[in-house]
Amino acid sequence: MFVDYDSISEDAKVWIYPSSRKFYDTEIEEIENKIKNFVENWKSEDENFKVSYQFLYKRFVIFFADDELSPVSNLDIDVMVSFILELQSDYEVTLLDKMNVCFKQGEFVQYKELKELKTLLKNKAVTEKTIVFDNLITNKFDFENYWEIPMEESWYNRFL
Repeated sequence: MFVDYDSISEDAKVWIYPSSRKFYDTEIEEIENKIKNFVENWKSEDENFKVSYQFLYKRFVIFFADDELSPVSNLDIDVMVSFILELQSDYEVTLLDKMNVCFKQGEFVQYKELKELKTLLKNKAVTEKTIVFDNLITNKFDFENYWEIPMEESWYNRFL
């Protein structure tokens, strides 16, 4: 059942899908409708299942599932990934590649391949103070506290 983000517990599972490009303003409403339709119908037969989403920076599709009373199965995750694959195909973006780094550069969010990070650091295009997005976090508490953090405080600090 789709619920407001604020009613999702801090222990809720999180899946973050960063887009390889910012979605265009002309795509936003349609994408939001597709995402909302997906979460409203994902496990809709299970009234104990609570799910919400965020669509942030015109780039990140984020699902939150409060699965304490109704665990998320591998089949449920497959359904979610199938939806993400549809978005990838419909909008010609990459959403499933975890070998990338997303970071803020002023007001913009950059998406670069992880192998480029050393070059970016060497050229001082990013520093230890650069705000990075940790898209590997797994629960809402971590999302709210550790998703956007300085590189020096993230797992990316191994590249410094």
